[in-house]
Amino acid sequence: MKKHDTLVKLHDDKYYILASSSYADDRVLTLNYGDTFGIFDRWGDIKQFGTCVQGIYHQGTRFISDMELELNHYRPMLLSSTIKNENEMLSVDLTNPDISNEQDVVIPKGTLHISRSKFLQDGTCHELIILYNYGSHTYETELEITFAADFRDIFEVRGMDRKQRGVQQVPVISTKNHILLSYKGVDDIERQTNLHFDPVPASIKENRVVYKIKLGPKEAYSINCTSVFSVYANPVEFEPYSIAFNKIRTGMEKSKELVAEIYTDNEQFNNWINRSKNDLLSLLVQTPYGSYPYAGVPWYNTVFGRDGTFTALETLWVAPNIAKGVLLYQARRQATEHKPLQDAEPGKILHEIRSGEMAETGEIPFKLYYGSIDTTPLFIVLAGHYLKRTDDIATIKDIWENILRALDWIKKYGDMDGDGFVEYQRKAESGLANQGWKDSHDSISHENGDLASFPIALCEVQGYVYDAKKQGAYMAHRLGFHEMAEQLKQEAEELKQLFNDVFWDDELGSYILALDGEKQPCRVISSNVGHLLYSGIATPERAEQTARLLMQDDMFNGWGIRTLSSKAARFNPMSYHNGSVWPHDTAITAYGFARYGLMPQSLRIMQGLFDASLFIELQRLPELFCGFPFRRGEAPTAYPVACSPQAWSVAAVFLLLQACLRITFDGHNKKLTLYKPMLPEYIRQIRISNLRFGDEQFELDIVKYEYDLGIHLIKKPVGWELVTIK
Repeated sequence: MKKHDTLVKLHDDKYYILASSSYADDRVLTLNYGDTFGIFDRWGDIKQFGTCVQGIYHQGTRFISDMELELNHYRPMLLSSTIKNENEMLSVDLTNPDISNEQDVVIPKGTLHISRSKFLQDGTCHELIILYNYGSHTYETELEITFAADFRDIFEVRGMDRKQRGVQQVPVISTKNHILLSYKGVDDIERQTNLHFDPVPASIKENRVVYKIKLGPKEAYSINCTSVFSVYANPVEFEPYSIAFNKIRTGMEKSKELVAEIYTDNEQFNNWINRSKNDLLSLLVQTPYGSYPYAGVPWYNTVFGRDGTFTALETLWVAPNIAKGVLLYQARRQATEHKPLQDAEPGKILHEIRSGEMAETGEIPFKLYYGSIDTTPLFIVLAGHYLKRTDDIATIKDIWENILRALDWIKKYGDMDGDGFVEYQRKAESGLANQGWKDSHDSISHENGDLASFPIALCEVQGYVYDAKKQGAYMAHRLGFHEMAEQLKQEAEELKQLFNDVFWDDELGSYILALDGEKQPCRVISSNVGHLLYSGIATPERAEQTARLLMQDDMFNGWGIRTLSSKAARFNPMSYHNGSVWPHDTAITAYGFARYGLMPQSLRIMQGLFDASLFIELQRLPELFCGFPFRRGEAPTAYPVACSPQAWSVAAVFLLLQACLRITFDGHNKKLTLYKPMLPEYIRQIRISNLRFGDEQFELDIVKYEYDLGIHLIKKPVGWELVTIK
C-alpha cells in the first residue's frame, strides 16, 4: 500500500469535533456531577445560538436544550457569575434594566437583585432563584421561565448527522407546578425531563411558567426549580433544594479524604492545587468497584480507559484509592472474546463506554469499545505501581487473572506480526483509525507530511509494554511466581535492547515517532518521546539527548511541550495533536526528566504549566491549548473545543510535584523515599498531610533553606521509615 493511499479526508473522520461545535467564544460555565453535566451562559441561562451546545446532559443525551429567565419580558442585566471554588454550584447575580411602560420608567435599573444558584446531582438540576427589592417603593413584576428539551444525543450536538430520530412526545402538564417533557427514541427507550416549580406559578404552559410577584421595600421572593432526568420512564421524586444541597456538601466533605492535602507558601500555587483537587473530585464517579475519574466535560463525561489510568497514575502518590477503583472497574470490563465492531480481543482493556441513543442503536461503536492500543499495558503498569504504593496484595490477587490475560493479549494480539513490537490497526471501519493517545486521524505522519500506513507501532506504546513487563515481574515475584517474574524481566530487557536498536535515529538525534505498516520510520520529533523517559525504556545517554531536544524552541513553547515540532511538515499550533500543548503530556515528560535526574528541565516545565495556569480562568488547566510561542504578558491561546475540566489535565500538578520531590513509596518494606528533591524558585515550603497508607497517614514539611532542603517528619504510620537522599 502506498502511503498516500492512507490519507483521510477531514469529513471522513466521523468522530472529529466540528469547529461549529466550539463553545469557547460563547463564554460559558460548566457544572458536572456523575453522569450529568450542564453548559450555561453567564446569565445562568441555556440558549441555542451560534454553536448550539448549551444544555443539561445526562447519560449522553441533552435533557434540557433551552431555559431562560426574563423579568417583565426583559433579559436581566448581568452583574457577575462564577463556579464556586469546590465546583459544587453555579452562582449568578443579576439586576433589572430600566423597566418601562409606554411612557415612564416603572422600575429603575439596579432596583431588584436576582440571585440564581444552580447545582447538579446525578440526574437532577436544582435551582434557587431569589428576587430582592432594594428600592424604597413596592414593585409589581412578572418573572417568566421558558424551557425546552430536544433530547439530542451528544454525538448529534458534536456535529454528526443522523438518518432517523425518534418521536418527541406532547408535553404533559400533570399539576399546576409540574410538567413532563419526553422523547421515544429509535432505540425504543423513553427519556423524560420532569420539571417542578415551587411555589405554584401564576400560569404554566407547555414551554413556560410565569410568576406575578409583588415586592415591598426590602422584601424577597424565592422560587425553586427542580429538573429530574430519567431513562426508561422511571418514577421521579422531587427533593427539596436545601436537603439535596446538604447531601452534596456531605458527600464533598467525605470525598476530600481521598486526596492528600498540600499547602505551600505560594498562594497562587495553592489556588492551582486546590482548583485541581476540586476539579478532580468533581469528575470522580462512584461505581460498584470504587471511584473512577470520568475523562472530561463536556465531550468525554464518561469512562475512558486510557484517561482513567493516566489520571490514577498521576495521582497515585496522593490518592491511591482512585487507582484501586480504576483497576477493579477495568478488570470487570476486560474483553473475553473477539468482537471486530468493538475492536475487542480476549484480554484487552476497554477504551471507552458510552450511553445514549446512538450508542444503543449502534450508530456509534462506543457503547463498550476497545479500540486503543495502550490501555492494556497501562492497566498492568498501574497495577504494579499501585502494589508498590499500597502493598494491597489482596487487590492484586483479585485481579491477577486479568493481569495474566492482559499480558497474554500483548503477546498474542498486540504484536500482530511477531516483530517484537506492539502495533494497531482497527478491525472495523466504524472504529478509530489511530489508537494511541493521539487518536485523531492525522496524528501519525512521516517527515514529508504523508500519513503513516497501518499497522502502526508507536514509540511510547513500546515503553508502556516495557514497563508492563517490569511491573508484571514485580507482582509475580510478590505472589510467589518467581519463574514467571524472571521470564518477564528478561522479556523487558530484550524489548529495551530491541527498541533502542530500531527506534533510535542518530541523524534525527531522537527516537522516532513510530514504525508504519511497511516498517518505515516516522522520522518526526514529537512529544511521544517524552513518555519513553516516563516508562524508563530510554537509555540514560539517549534520555539526556531527548530532553535537550524537547526543551528546544520548536518543541517547548514556554508553557509546555508541543505535541509536534514546529519544524514538522504537519505542524499546526491550532491542531488537536499536531502542535498543540496538552498539560498531561507535558507533565508526563517532566516526570520522565526527573526519573533520569534531569531536574532543571523538569522544573522548567513545571514553571511553564504553573505560569499558564495563572492566565487561565479559575486556574483550571484545560484538555489542551494552542501551541503558539510564549508571549510575555499574554495567556496561552485557547483551543476552541477543549474539555474543561479534564481529568488528566487537572491531575498534572500532582505528577509535577511528585517529579520535583522525587517521592516514592515502598509499601512492602514500609519506606517513603525522597531522592534528591528540589523545590522550584517560587516555592520555599510545602506542607503535605493526609498522605495515606491504609488507615494511617504521613505528614511532613519540606523547607528550602539558603544552602539546603529540610525534611521535617511530623507524623508517620507505625513501622514506616522516611528515607531522604540528598
